[in-house]
Amino acid sequence: MARKFFVGGNWKCNGTTEEVKKIVTTLNEAEVPPEDVVEVVVSAPFVFLTLVKSLLRSDFHVAAQNCWVRKGGAFTGEISAEMLVNLGIPWVIIGHSERRALLNESNEFVGDKVAYAVSQGVKVIACIGETLEQRESGSTMAVVAAQTKAIAEKVTNWENVVLAYEPVWAIGTGKVATPAQAQEVHCELRKWLNDNVNSEVAASTRIIYGGSVNGANCNELAAQPDVDGFLVGGASLKVSDVLSFIVPLV
Repeated sequence: MARKFFVGGNWKCNGTTEEVKKIVTTLNEAEVPPEDVVEVVVSAPFVFLTLVKSLLRSDFHVAAQNCWVRKGGAFTGEISAEMLVNLGIPWVIIGHSERRALLNESNEFVGDKVAYAVSQGVKVIACIGETLEQRESGSTMAVVAAQTKAIAEKVTNWENVVLAYEPVWAIGTGKVATPAQAQEVHCELRKWLNDNVNSEVAASTRIIYGGSVNGANCNELAAQPDVDGFLVGGASLKVSDVLSFIVPLV
């Protein structure tokens, strides 16, 4: 089953109005493959979501960087999935390692958040990944399997879920998993989905890679059979580099 290549740009907690406009202008002027070949999603800070949506070309889409685990209410500072729907924001990133580590979001909490967002019609980029200590101890697959299991226990419709494997030791460090390392984990994740969900979900679910992806390493990573795209962090903020990862080997 052919899986459409996916490229997400996660701007994290960065940007000013002028910087955002500059990056969007660069994206709008770019010549990229059509929508049926590659799906491009830009994840801006919440305060810039409507601005980006109003300026961004129609074949690219916008994502929030987080949303709350249930319907809105007395949850100061949180953003609900219903709010994203109201704003016309089709995607959200959930479970990023920075939130897992800094805000103590557990596997179960992330699974609940993914399920609720999907139930409200928001598509999810669900992040998983191991720390350097976990990789060096040989527990990479146990860690990412447990993270995926917490999602699979709550989600019944995988059509609107993209899994993003982001080894924590590679995020923002300049280190990057080798193509072989990325392929090994992605392949094992697909086998896990086959064994624990079903073969159709395993074949159709896109598993993308994140962790110091840039224009210099994206081509070799994209050539791996189970790497279906990227979630790009720092490089997605650099106007000079912002396009290089959209057109690797697609």
